Amino acid sequence: MYALLFADSGLNTGEISSLFVLWSVTVFVLEVPSGAWADAFSRRRMLALSGLLRGVGFALWVAWPSYQAFAAGFVLWGVSGAMQSGTEAALVYDELAAVRGTDRYVAIVGRGGAVALVAVMVATGLAAPALALGGYGLVGAASVAVCLAYAGVALSFPETPRVRAAVGGGADGLRRYAASLRAGLTEARATPVVRRAVLLAAVVPGLTALDEYLPLLAREMGASTVAVPLLLLLPAGAMAVAGALAGRYAAAPARWVAAALAAAAVLLMGGALAGHPVGMIAVAASFGLLQTALVLTEARLQEVISGPARATVLSTAGFGAEVAAVAIYVAVGAGAEGGLPVASLVALTGVPIVLVSLAAARWLPAPREFTETTEKPGTVRAREAPERG
Repeated sequence: MYALLFADSGLNTGEISSLFVLWSVTVFVLEVPSGAWADAFSRRRMLALSGLLRGVGFALWVAWPSYQAFAAGFVLWGVSGAMQSGTEAALVYDELAAVRGTDRYVAIVGRGGAVALVAVMVATGLAAPALALGGYGLVGAASVAVCLAYAGVALSFPETPRVRAAVGGGADGLRRYAASLRAGLTEARATPVVRRAVLLAAVVPGLTALDEYLPLLAREMGASTVAVPLLLLLPAGAMAVAGALAGRYAAAPARWVAAALAAAAVLLMGGALAGHPVGMIAVAASFGLLQTALVLTEARLQEVISGPARATVLSTAGFGAEVAAVAIYVAVGAGAEGGLPVASLVALTGVPIVLVSLAAARWLPAPREFTETTEKPGTVRAREAPERG
């Protein structure tokens, strides 16, 4: 609900977009360095700290609702996001590798994303009565509480002996950090299949930054402030279903993912220009397809990473995602300043999605099958799987 909080505090669409730009700039400045940190030190502690920082930012928003406080909150959220991006996925993948379970990665991540989105749906549904009962203050207090709970859950995650042994400081810690950063950047840049996978895994989630404008779109379609959370249940529900079913499409060929992205573009443009709240149904379907593509592109990137700096490579993709997000925010902000309605700006985003679908058809790596070996625990060998028809 923060886009509406900003608008109701007197900010226009251009000012709101500038906050989103600040948010993304903060993330991509810290994205790769934080990934190297996660490779060299404790990933679960990084995740816990990221939750605490985000909670402090939300508290600032409700305590001092002003442009300056919103900006400070987004800087904290940006630091938090950089610490989380890449770290969480690398932790999950490496813990699965330790038990030779990487073949379950897509299904587990998809289900995890579905659970998260169902939680978002519940929270979004509760936002309507919460706004009516306690306004933005109650919504903000609940958000801070969730961030604290996130930090506690993060500390309960397991860590492999490799991660625990790496925890430390001083000169040794700096050397580990530098080595992780160098190894990750080298793999992301010098290995063609990884480089292409990084680009796709960056651009697809970057395009979903458009969801920040969905509350404004719903209001422009004629929905009241209290009804906006109910309309936002539609895209959240579609993304939850897509995440839950993502495991079924783990072996989907590149052309299937490309077709899903092209369909998402068409649905997004049609729904945004509907001029009625019913158009959110098509927008929701579009985000469901984008969620499927997001899970699959990130999973294919995980599969082609072979070096020791997994979080750093994933953070490189996260860096690219933030660059794409900033491009979206700047374009929407400029268009809004030029007098274009939110519906038209959202619809125009379908054009880059079509371009990404063309790239996915050529660049998305073929699915791999993971087989257990007789090597030491935690070692997983990958072999190319034939293209599925």
